[in-house]
Amino acid sequence: MTGEPTRPAPAADALPATALPATALAATDRAARRRDRRVYLRSHPVLFALLCATRRRPVVRLGRTVLVHGTEAYREALTRVPLDRTAPGTTGGAAARLTGRGLLFDQEGAEHRAARRAVAADLSTATLDRIRPHWRAVLAERVPALATGSLELVGLAQELAGVTAAALTGSAACPHALARACTDAAAAAARDHLPGPRLPGRRRADAVAATAGLTALLPDPLDAMLTVAAVTTTVAALPRAAAWCSDAGLWPGVDASTAPGLAVELLRLTAPSPLLPRVAAADATLAGCPVRTGDRLVLVARHAARAHHSGPAPGPAAAQAVFGAGPHACPGAGLARALLTDVLLALAPYRPVVARARVDRRSALPGYAELTLRPAGADRHVRESRCG
Repeated sequence: MTGEPTRPAPAADALPATALPATALAATDRAARRRDRRVYLRSHPVLFALLCATRRRPVVRLGRTVLVHGTEAYREALTRVPLDRTAPGTTGGAAARLTGRGLLFDQEGAEHRAARRAVAADLSTATLDRIRPHWRAVLAERVPALATGSLELVGLAQELAGVTAAALTGSAACPHALARACTDAAAAAARDHLPGPRLPGRRRADAVAATAGLTALLPDPLDAMLTVAAVTTTVAALPRAAAWCSDAGLWPGVDASTAPGLAVELLRLTAPSPLLPRVAAADATLAGCPVRTGDRLVLVARHAARAHHSGPAPGPAAAQAVFGAGPHACPGAGLARALLTDVLLALAPYRPVVARARVDRRSALPGYAELTLRPAGADRHVRESRCG
């Protein structure tokens, strides 16, 4: 990723001026929440049942694991608690084991800050202006299929993510192949450290094989890991946001003035990366709960963002929570919001409804394996696949 920004890059925690519209954005719509909740429960049922059972307290200790649900406690964990970035079971630990050290995820101190500044420059406003035509061209080609038929959104999201990743990294790889390699690597890494039955060495072997496929397309480790994060989040986020709009009846209100704020709110409500696994590198206290060196921290972004509560949007801090905070804020937040904004604007004229939905049970992030849209009125026998 190269190029110098011609305008200052927006701050990582900054939100668009229209981030929190006055309307409730149908946040209380039961149908939208019910469908989105099924995505969580069918993709990672044991994990999310545990999180739901403990979410009434801002911080809960279970042995050497500390679950962080509260918005302020979540932000404090990311801004004030020293973190072991290479510990087993963390994003940095997986990156270090599979691709070697020197990545943004496993760096410390000045090294980490320097790498973040470089990534932020690569994801500047000028870079966004450069790559936006790539994904808009895909939308212009694919979305008009809704005029006469259906549109499968997971495949479209994969193509959008692959095209964007290729434009950012300069890769000549096929966008679909690049997106599939990223999602496979992320799914294998997640299976390697999430709880559940496993065969000895099988998960590790799967993760190594998937990472080898990715590095064949993106040899640079930093490019590879950043692309995995961007692609998996995009593939999870876009179909869920579109399904929410359909179920909540939001399409009639989507236009150029409302789409940016709606994109921010949908990312908060769906929380594409619902939790961040970390390990404490020093003793600390979170919401009155002692944290000891070596404790595993499960930072629940979904609950910190108040995505599980109906009612008006809770404020900028909650909206930002889905992208981290402080030195651990995602530098690609602006790009994610811009992409979702353009997807909403492309789909809105057709006011699509969900014709078929099937949850992906093997993906790293809660999402769909298939989400087929049809224009409103084209098919009144809308159904959800029982295979989901």
